[in-house]
Amino acid sequence: MPGKSAVVKSGTGFRTECETRVAGQDWAALARELDEHGHALTGPLLSPEECRAIAELYDHEQLFRSTIDMSRHRFGSGQYRYFTHDLPETVRDLRAAFYPNLLPIARDWATKLGRPGTWPDQLDDWIAQCHRAGQSKSAQILLRYGPGDWNALHRDLFGDMIFPLQVVIGLDVPGTDYTGGEFLMVEQRPRAQSRGAAMPLPQGHGLIFTTRDRPVRSTRGWSAAPMRHGVSTIRSGHRRTLGLVFHDA
Repeated sequence: MPGKSAVVKSGTGFRTECETRVAGQDWAALARELDEHGHALTGPLLSPEECRAIAELYDHEQLFRSTIDMSRHRFGSGQYRYFTHDLPETVRDLRAAFYPNLLPIARDWATKLGRPGTWPDQLDDWIAQCHRAGQSKSAQILLRYGPGDWNALHRDLFGDMIFPLQVVIGLDVPGTDYTGGEFLMVEQRPRAQSRGAAMPLPQGHGLIFTTRDRPVRSTRGWSAAPMRHGVSTIRSGHRRTLGLVFHDA
């Protein structure tokens, strides 16, 4: 089946290849980048062949619960599909591998902002809490953009149960498979004009970014700087990405 994930033996038992790759990232450096900018680029997570296999899942309609036409909803232009809860193995394993590594950062941010940081150690337990609160729809997505498509600046807030970080993984090669299509982030700064960033997303790499805001130091301690994300206009070719969200809708 497309998206199948290998299992390897580690010193502490069996783990998926995805877990090995995610755990092998420089998490101290990623945490510093997230603290300073609200986003951080990982090293390689998927091979070109794995990227193509995931991108090709888009045509397997039975894997998805809904399809969104972005222009119809005034979100921009392009299309994306939400997976069902029966996730392909690689998608499932990547999401599960990221959660324990993102959890310490999420809890640190919650402490700084005076918010409850009570996410459980296990992703399944957290998702169960989302479902009990009425957020029971899968939020994992495949996105597909063509020439002229773009994604409006937004935040992925689907209810009261929120995990503050998410991940997007590039499935195509910028500058070769498509031009344009930079990942955009805009930070609203207190009593100042907004600050923006535009980043190409290398194939197989992940960009970790804030779901809604990041903690910033202020004269009174810490405050929340709201942040939104989007995608610049695709000038040529096709851009496909995998989105990993750690709360359900």
